[in-house]
Amino acid sequence: MPKIDKVGATWVETLEGVFDGRFHDLGGYTAQFEHYLADNDPADLFRGLPGDRCQCPHWGVVLRGRLVYRYADGTEDVIEPGEAYYAPPGHLPLFVAGTEIVEFSPTEEFRRTAQAVLDKAAARA
Repeated sequence: MPKIDKVGATWVETLEGVFDGRFHDLGGYTAQFEHYLADNDPADLFRGLPGDRCQCPHWGVVLRGRLVYRYADGTEDVIEPGEAYYAPPGHLPLFVAGTEIVEFSPTEEFRRTAQAVLDKAAARA
């Protein structure tokens, strides 16, 4: 059975002062250990994806803080510490400082979306 912890995750991405992410493929699904360091609306990083939104589904648990997912129909899901969630394709995250989550996503969809977001972040740096 594949397993990993935050320290052992093999792929690390950071947005200075905003986001720290550690990721590891567990055989078709990527485990994501994410820590949001500042309040931030990263919607502009998703421009160019279908609907200008994340198209990768995510399942996760909020460890501390608060996670917000926004949808095209104007609804928002607010997930609090200890709550598990499913975020379907077509969402935008809102980062809340101090939030930590563990999330799981299909690896191929996650890598495509992450690369597009990272490319946008690098272009604006």
